[in-house]
Amino acid sequence: MEETMKLATMEDTVEYCLFLIPDESRDSDKHKEILQKYIERIITRFAPMLVPYIWQNQPFNLKYKPGKGGVPAHMFGVTKFGDNIEDEWFIVYVIKQITKEFPELVARIEDNDGEFLLIEAADFLPKWLDPENSTNRVFFCHGELCIIPAPRKSGAESWLPTTPPTIPQALNIITAHSEKILASESIRAAVNRRIRGYPEKIQASLHRAHCFLPAGIVAVLKQRPRLVAAAVQAFYLRDPIDLRACRVFKTFLPETRIMTSVTFTKCLYAQLVQQRFVPDRRSGYRLPPPSDPQYRAHELGMKLAHGFEILCSKCSPHFSDCKKSLVTASPLWASFLESLKKNDYFKGLIEGSAQYRERLEMAENYFQLSVDWPESSLAMSPGEEILTLLQTIPFDIEDLKKEAANLPPEDDQLDQLLQEAVGKKESESVSKEEKEQNYDLTEVSESMKAFISKVSTHKGAELPREPSEAPITFDADSFLNYFDKILGPRPNESDSDDLDDEDFECLDSDDDLDFETHEPGEEASLKGTLDNLKSYMAQMDQELAHTCISKSFTTRNQVEPVSQTTDNNSDEEDSGTGESVMAPVDVDLNLVSNILESYSSQAGLAGPASNLLQSMGVQLPDNTDHRPTSKPTKN
Repeated sequence: MEETMKLATMEDTVEYCLFLIPDESRDSDKHKEILQKYIERIITRFAPMLVPYIWQNQPFNLKYKPGKGGVPAHMFGVTKFGDNIEDEWFIVYVIKQITKEFPELVARIEDNDGEFLLIEAADFLPKWLDPENSTNRVFFCHGELCIIPAPRKSGAESWLPTTPPTIPQALNIITAHSEKILASESIRAAVNRRIRGYPEKIQASLHRAHCFLPAGIVAVLKQRPRLVAAAVQAFYLRDPIDLRACRVFKTFLPETRIMTSVTFTKCLYAQLVQQRFVPDRRSGYRLPPPSDPQYRAHELGMKLAHGFEILCSKCSPHFSDCKKSLVTASPLWASFLESLKKNDYFKGLIEGSAQYRERLEMAENYFQLSVDWPESSLAMSPGEEILTLLQTIPFDIEDLKKEAANLPPEDDQLDQLLQEAVGKKESESVSKEEKEQNYDLTEVSESMKAFISKVSTHKGAELPREPSEAPITFDADSFLNYFDKILGPRPNESDSDDLDDEDFECLDSDDDLDFETHEPGEEASLKGTLDNLKSYMAQMDQELAHTCISKSFTTRNQVEPVSQTTDNNSDEEDSGTGESVMAPVDVDLNLVSNILESYSSQAGLAGPASNLLQSMGVQLPDNTDHRPTSKPTKN
């Protein structure tokens, strides 16, 4: 039965708020217009830095949020950064720069862990500051980190509240005493060290690699380099339902593949490289031997193509492309474009040129993602965006092949770090193919036997322990006696449903039954129970012999030599039973067969077979034969 499992990842998010000070009309319509103007100015001012950035999940964005519950109206944004923590710290840098460029704005920023800026500077915080009293104390103002202090003595500073301040109180304090709430130099230095190097640091976070990709994906990535993130996430978080769309590719045919250079973030590249995956043989994606110099490019391209195909498979075939035209027809877009020109976003490029159109496309896309649209239908999914680009951008495969002859070199520093992380050494004498050919499947059955032979009680099963791991001992009697001395003796209680450990040990197996310890009457009763059980099992075997269930197991007669089987049959005939006897099941062979079949059906994802084997220290090689799962033969 196919397992429908999805990899669970924690959606790490960062939230940021920008408040306007001083503010005398927080609840008026005029105030809303002012804040929306600020959103436009901020996005325009930082567009050259934000537009080309490759975000892990969501970009930096701002929208107007009306006042509610004592919190005044403000600009608000939330970004899911997922596994790439650098996205979060880049946003910290952007927020810091916004308050520096616009001194009338103050900002707060938090993530799933709360005040993560204080966590970064934990070694330098004052003793009075802790998670319980840090609410609404940490702000960015004039490009500097500020912490609203608590009064040292009651009534010493009348302008400081004795409890954590509310947002209005904090804004009033910042307006009147901004010079007195500046965080200490050591705290500011700790945060500044984390964001040092931006915006130049953005380029250092990128990784360029050669990929063997279908021509359509090459053309899409030339127009939208950021879509590589959506494709990697689609592949990284795939499930068996997603992979159904990749059995036979409909959008990105493998026959059109060409070599190209793809820009990833280091996080995205690591996610793509570290996942083991074998494509469906029906997909048409074939990989060269691992020893081939271009094996990595083929493997990366295959994985990325699966991600793009999954994205497109989630779209309706008759989706409308009017969303983009609605975005560019907005009056906000006209003013946004004019502001971009004033800030030299196009770098003097001739209007209508290829490079000008490329930067214009990036600006349109970022404008659509960053501006809060009242019509939710305006948001295009990555798959819709990809299909729209395939329909609108012309590309020539021959031209792309010519470009493939002059690709920039790959970055190799990250590959070396990843190889060291997984313990791969260039000096290894045994190749991957040799290890897989010499793999002994008896290790699977022996590990399972060791697991089954462990004691299992009502407390659960024990996994095989490494020799270096010392068992944990706990003397329950001494522990209870200690409390008896303190609390006094406990009343005698009995519960017929409660069984102690000795009772469970007696139920572990039939071998533990010792008839010598029982009275003659009890011994006869136990023997009668066992005889009845054996008779019942024999009747079940006879009933199952007339069904097809036996065909689902491999028996010893199917793997032993014919002569041996014949001898066994003659022995059975000589016994004179006259009844059909079921051939004994080969337990080891069936165990290994079922585990391998379950492991293969996981398609590289987490699942019960891989989890169980990993807990027992068994690492199976990749399934590279591309054949349907079948019963292995016993040597």
